[in-house]
Amino acid sequence: MASSQTWLFRPFQERSTQIFLGVLFSALVLVTFLHLFMPQDSALHVSAYTVTLLGKYLCYALLAVAVDLVWGYLGILSLGHGAFFALGGYAMGMYLMRQIGDRGTYGDPLLPDFMVFLNWQELPWYWLGFDMAWFAFIMVLLAPGLLALVFGFLAFRSRVTGVYLSIITQALTFALMLAFFRNEMGFGGNNGLTDFRDILGFNLRSDATRLGLFIATGVALAIGYVMCRGIVTSKLGRVSIACRDAEARTRFLGYRVERVQLFVFVVSAMLAGVAGALYVPQVGIINPSEFSPLFSIEIVVWVALGGRATLYGAVIGAILVNYAKTVFTGVMPDAWLFALGALFVLTTVFLPKGIAGLLQKDRKASATDDAPAAQEATA
Repeated sequence: MASSQTWLFRPFQERSTQIFLGVLFSALVLVTFLHLFMPQDSALHVSAYTVTLLGKYLCYALLAVAVDLVWGYLGILSLGHGAFFALGGYAMGMYLMRQIGDRGTYGDPLLPDFMVFLNWQELPWYWLGFDMAWFAFIMVLLAPGLLALVFGFLAFRSRVTGVYLSIITQALTFALMLAFFRNEMGFGGNNGLTDFRDILGFNLRSDATRLGLFIATGVALAIGYVMCRGIVTSKLGRVSIACRDAEARTRFLGYRVERVQLFVFVVSAMLAGVAGALYVPQVGIINPSEFSPLFSIEIVVWVALGGRATLYGAVIGAILVNYAKTVFTGVMPDAWLFALGALFVLTTVFLPKGIAGLLQKDRKASATDDAPAAQEATA
């Protein structure tokens, strides 16, 4: 029991975790206060649209933490985490579609509108149970977790590593994207799932529900971050880093490297699924474009910019890049992809350790400057 408590509470003893949680919860409280108590004509008022936008950024931040867990600490460059994100989103979207009931355009109490339009006669078996929230929430974790388990078991047992594993993960998400584009799959085809009405009985179009989802996303990010910090600071985390830096030597020492890789990979996939599930009710749509390999590559750019193997750097990178995307696409939408590519190249050349690396360098420099002064004071 003592060891489990140490594993659970060790992250709270870290200064970086304390700062991260303090900043995160301060931001949640500040946004909530400015949204609820500031007049709408005030410059300090945070609109419902901005709350939803910030909630989307936090979803991306949780997704970036999931990618950093496997890339930064396990050395696996996954270019397919967008698939796990999308599967969690589709699981949530299926629940939200079932909640519409007979309020849809065609008034069918069982079939979603797109199935009625396509002349489906009955609900597919894999849609059964999604009218219950607990079942949908389990599937948010189970769908991406099972995919990661099967894929990871086959890949890691075969000792597929490096660029080959990255290509396979990219091929996986591309294959899923093509499959979900088909109307025969029963997931809305090109249009996906949309026109959601409520979640857990709360109106999704109300400002209170949007604020609640924003807060829930912030709490999920905090829990995901602490859980990942608990993993990477435990013995499992040290073995993961050993697998990253010297896999052959780690095998020689008797560790089952493929089991370590599989466990961390599945945990990361489930975190990505949670991020996708929180993303869908805030954005209001889920479609096959979330499976796009380009999206998975974008996630890698977020982590690279923020700083690998730090977790908080992944959060910083995700928020900064997506904020830049929001601003840039409003001014020059056609040039965003070029700007994103340039950002990745510049980060690789001039910031190999990302923004977190700069922060760590400044912290070490200040500690070095303070050391002589402390010695003189002691003398």
